[in-house]
Amino acid sequence: MIESSTPPLAALDGYRNVTDLLARREADAPDHVAFEVDRDGGWQPVTTREFANEVRALAKGLIARGIRTGDPIAIMAPTRYEWAVADLAAWFAGAVVVPIYETSSPSQVNAIVADAGVRLAIGGSPAHTELLQAALAQSGAPTLGAWTMDADTPHDSDPGAAASGTLDDLVALGSDVADDEVEARRTHATQDAPATIVYTSGTTGEPKGVVLSHRNFLGQVLNIAAAYREIVNENGNTVIFLPLAHVLARGLQLICLASGMRIAHLSDPSTVVSTLDTLRPTFLVVVPRVLEKIQAAAAAKAADKGLSRVWAKAHETAVAWGRRAERIDARRRIPNRRGLRLRHRFFDALFYRRLRTVMGGRVGYILSGGAALDPELSLFFRGLGVPVIEGYGLTETTAPLTGNLPGLIASGSVGTPLPGLTVRISDEGEVLARGIGVFDGYRNPAHNEDAFIDGFFRTGDLGRLDDQGRLFLEGRLKDVIVTSNGKTVVPTRWESTVEADPLVSHAVMVGEGKPYLSALLLLDPEQTRAWASAEGIALPSGPIDDIRTVADPALRAHLQRAVDAANALVAHSEQVRRFSVVLADLDDRELVTPTMKLKRNVVLDRAAVTVNDLYL
Repeated sequence: MIESSTPPLAALDGYRNVTDLLARREADAPDHVAFEVDRDGGWQPVTTREFANEVRALAKGLIARGIRTGDPIAIMAPTRYEWAVADLAAWFAGAVVVPIYETSSPSQVNAIVADAGVRLAIGGSPAHTELLQAALAQSGAPTLGAWTMDADTPHDSDPGAAASGTLDDLVALGSDVADDEVEARRTHATQDAPATIVYTSGTTGEPKGVVLSHRNFLGQVLNIAAAYREIVNENGNTVIFLPLAHVLARGLQLICLASGMRIAHLSDPSTVVSTLDTLRPTFLVVVPRVLEKIQAAAAAKAADKGLSRVWAKAHETAVAWGRRAERIDARRRIPNRRGLRLRHRFFDALFYRRLRTVMGGRVGYILSGGAALDPELSLFFRGLGVPVIEGYGLTETTAPLTGNLPGLIASGSVGTPLPGLTVRISDEGEVLARGIGVFDGYRNPAHNEDAFIDGFFRTGDLGRLDDQGRLFLEGRLKDVIVTSNGKTVVPTRWESTVEADPLVSHAVMVGEGKPYLSALLLLDPEQTRAWASAEGIALPSGPIDDIRTVADPALRAHLQRAVDAANALVAHSEQVRRFSVVLADLDDRELVTPTMKLKRNVVLDRAAVTVNDLYL
């Protein structure tokens, strides 16, 4: 086995639990602006003291309503400031937070509420609150109602009724709760106490309740903040638009809060680009698809102006410049290429500067996670002047497990283990994890049976470590395909190459037990509609009830080039012979997880006829 580890940079001594992060920041910098909140048609500053006061007031309401230490509280809402208040207030009241994705189906909400034993729930909208109230009623246990973040929501006139009201009503209930009682509740949980139960998205099986402790969060927050102090500090600001139900977004929020980095929330990711010019963040956390769309939009705009060939040269120059920057990071010799410098200066004035302006003009770094990032895309943004830090982690590792560091970025790698964490590669090639952010086990003990080996958590991902301890991911263990010829194929490289085409949202290689490999290419509806309109092609319209095959010759010819490019990168035995182009409802949570990961088994089941046709 091969192993890589990094010692911790920060000690947890003196911290009781996660709430100390806010308490200490309030004591150190009460008047520092912690959040920018969209209120009354504009972005209003909220100081650390003001935020802490809101947290304590809501915590008092939770206590008055009957929340006890250790009680689970569910939060189901889009990303918004009130999510942050509710999260910290639950901890200040001594509760355990159970986040639920706002896009979850009624059956998923019912299952989580019942399994976690939720006693009180907070919804973002009346619709979310109704779902939560129904789930609480179905659980059959005594509960304390579902409350909504929307202040103007009609509700029961009795603030003590089970079918409750708004957070303002909840705050009003706690008006007589003493500060000392809140402080006693806040400091009750130890580092080893459960802080949250996060239910995994379940790409290959049933969702599992991941129990993360206060120690897990504290260890990650303090050590990652120390490792990335150049990026995350009180002079910077960020925009969080990833779901706060995801541990990555919540961890980022705690890191920023503890470090004094200003936070703004956006509920609708489609509004991010139009808002960046106003908020002007210094740092962003995105999934690779966001970067792909920014690049594709720039290429499309150039094409509209008849500058496609010029853009192609600009793209090539940015990638070359990014590669040059990585050579400098690695302290390798840099060829004296005056032509490259001149081209970069020219394209910076023509394209790159404008793209940086689109991102607000102040972004120094972007963190990419949640899915594999195409190395060339990383190099492209590095060439623009906005380095992309790729990281890797899971819910079970309290988000980041590894990450590239400023000045040590290597495209294609997800970096070295972060402080206090260890990565080991098993003899089978599986990535194993141990350390301060790694959880102790699932809520259901049955789920722990094959989850650990020799004290290490089994991630289910395949990877390798280079001689510098950097991790390179090579796919999912469960996604490995064995053909009827006995060839073992890891599909990740082929799939990610095809997914680099803006029209392809997901590529799924198939061929288990078959004589050759085939694939399903799931279209990105938005990008495909734009492409079809530009090409004068009519594609199927209307709602998509299930997976639908698209047989347009021009579209197939376009995607054939992406397939050919992917085939050229892999061995002959790993090449795809045939493929089908399909449309699917990518908002269907039975098909795609809230973090936009495809549930392969569901796709293959629904597309069984289409897959069989590939072998006729």
